[in-house]
Amino acid sequence: MSGKKEIFLTKEGYDEVVQELEDLINVKRPANIEAIKEARALGDLSENADYDAARNEQAELEAKIKKLQAIVDNVTIIDEVSNDKIGVGNTVKISYVDDPEEEDQYKIVGSQEADPFESKISNESPIAKALLGHKVGDTVSVESPNGSYEIKVIEIN
Repeated sequence: MSGKKEIFLTKEGYDEVVQELEDLINVKRPANIEAIKEARALGDLSENADYDAARNEQAELEAKIKKLQAIVDNVTIIDEVSNDKIGVGNTVKISYVDDPEEEDQYKIVGSQEADPFESKISNESPIAKALLGHKVGDTVSVESPNGSYEIKVIEIN
């Protein structure tokens, strides 16, 4: 084991990462190289704000390219989801044991795709960790920073 963290992405999430990586490499990097050339042509580099800005942008671009390339190199694409047991890629409807009227629905995704505003939670979040491997009807305990609470699995898609 190389110690690298396994990265889970849906097919859509993977396609977005690849698209962004290609855009950075094929569009933004060449534009940045051109900006550096133009700024260099202006002369004295010690007091050249355009040159400094272009070099800073280059560092940010290269860091982002490196990060996205690492994702692509270590990704596990989630394509087969089972509706029997909860896994990464499933959408799960739950209720709270303390308040059965309150229901929530979450899609469990890899940490790269997590977006709480779209009810996409990371497989590393407390709720997802508690749910993974469980079935409809199971009641599970979730350990959170505010203490533990119990939820019941209503539906798996």
